[in-house]
Amino acid sequence: MASQPIEDYALLGDRHTAALVGRNGSIDWLCLPRFDSSACFAALLGTEEHGHWQFEPVDPYETSREYVGHSAALETTFTTESGVVTMLDVMPIGDRRADVVRRITGVRGSVRMRHEWVVRTDYGKVRPWVHRTHLGDDPVIVAIAGPDKLVLRGPRLPRAVDHRHADEFDVDEGDELTWSTTWVPSWTDLPTSIIEPARIQETIEESASWAARCRADIPHRELVLRSLVTLRLLTHEHTGGIVAAPTTSLPEDFGGERNWDYRFCWLRDASLTLEALVTAGYTDEANLWRDWLLRAVAGDPEDLQIMYTVDGARQLPERELDHLPGYADSRPVRIGNGAVDQRQTDVLGEVMVALDLARQAGLPFNQDSWALQRALVDALATDWQEPDNGLWEIRGPLRHFTHSRVMVWAAFDRGIRAVEQYDVPAPVDEWRRIRDAVREEVMTRGFNTERNSFTQHFDTTEVDASLLVLPLVGFIEGDDPRMLGTIEAIEQDLMRDGLLLRYRTQSGVDGLSGDEHPFLACSFWLVSAYTAAGRLDDAHALFDKLAGLANDVGLLSEEYDAGNHRMAGNFPQAFSHLTLVQAAFRLARSAGG
Repeated sequence: MASQPIEDYALLGDRHTAALVGRNGSIDWLCLPRFDSSACFAALLGTEEHGHWQFEPVDPYETSREYVGHSAALETTFTTESGVVTMLDVMPIGDRRADVVRRITGVRGSVRMRHEWVVRTDYGKVRPWVHRTHLGDDPVIVAIAGPDKLVLRGPRLPRAVDHRHADEFDVDEGDELTWSTTWVPSWTDLPTSIIEPARIQETIEESASWAARCRADIPHRELVLRSLVTLRLLTHEHTGGIVAAPTTSLPEDFGGERNWDYRFCWLRDASLTLEALVTAGYTDEANLWRDWLLRAVAGDPEDLQIMYTVDGARQLPERELDHLPGYADSRPVRIGNGAVDQRQTDVLGEVMVALDLARQAGLPFNQDSWALQRALVDALATDWQEPDNGLWEIRGPLRHFTHSRVMVWAAFDRGIRAVEQYDVPAPVDEWRRIRDAVREEVMTRGFNTERNSFTQHFDTTEVDASLLVLPLVGFIEGDDPRMLGTIEAIEQDLMRDGLLLRYRTQSGVDGLSGDEHPFLACSFWLVSAYTAAGRLDDAHALFDKLAGLANDVGLLSEEYDAGNHRMAGNFPQAFSHLTLVQAAFRLARSAGG
């Protein structure tokens, strides 16, 4: 089976986990019961035999789809010569169940549909014990393997065909048929009832009410709202952990080794997500995430990790799944992430900036949170001069990355601001001394006078798209000649087909083979940098171009292969959506909004 293009997928979610469903009606990725649990449908990284759940017309068809309002309920319309049916896919929220509900409605004529339910646990490796039974008068199919039990209900249940479960049936105009797959721990009783239509409607209305709180005067408002809803779906409802993406190993380089597991909570990505949500007026999420941070980082500041699991656990060892061929034959397929042990000095800066922004937006000052922040900044004061792996998780030699140094500056700057605003105890004079020393070092060692540009790290003349962040965190004015020169150098070196690369992989800085495609977040940073520089026409033009890269339901991946007009990397990517939101609001402010 050839891989569907990444952009052909849409996201379903219940704020505990998420599924990807293709234009062909196939759910090809679902981890239950949590984002970082093992997958029971893993066809995304293999074949149908690695697990999927599909409803599809038997005859040739055309597909259109859209989300219902500003919810995560997806409506797909299948049109054949004989008729039209719609399928509503939704994962109800707020009921502490792990359900995927699929409701098929006959709109016109009659359409013969095919239904296939193939469960494979442990990322497509384990074939479960499957049997039929009853819950009351209702027949169900139950699949059990190890800790997992999945239950399929519906008006028609597939019959077994070569260990797959398939069925064909007709849907006539006016028919309404509903199926659900429910996960429970294998040692518990079967769930007693199917999800009621009222629960589906409540899920849709709750999301619409949440989205309605966003201000109206922003460019591409519908796309911004879809980004905000997506970021919310990537935030665990109870723990507050924010995952970078719901997928693993979607390749940055098709057929290559740049395949990583993003189903974890990076302090950086989560902080930036928090910034985007707070900027749009959502502070409840800030409080939830701050509580997650306190639990995850608790203990010795020297033990700070760059990422954690959804519930704040620290162990996420990286390993390879040899039984999966990978998306588009891109190997290895990885779970876990070895970058957890890296030193990334910029992380604390992003945390401090996000918490400062949340306080400015009205999040009450919290003494426990401040105690943690002070301890972390004090620890940074002793080792900020060490080289690190940088925000791109370079697997080559440690460097003195300019972006990392600037975020060290930001950490001390926001700590000083908190002391000045809330009169809390801290060695503020020492922090001011270090902040000034960091700035001086960046200006002397991280700036190349010949190019009139900041550099990727202190030992190179190469540039890096992360340098666009400098004016966004207040390190330098956006129209400073040194920043204008940096933007020009980045345009010259990193622009490909009108989009930005993160850096030149040809420099060998990352220690990996192969190349990669333009990184969408970097291009959204360029929109923000253009705005700060006063290049508003360029900012709007680039934002419009980037908005046109979203798929038909408003989702973005990590990277974009402009030459082949396709998405690359994990999907949907929080980094892409959060920088979209930030760029939109900066453009709105530049217009006086």
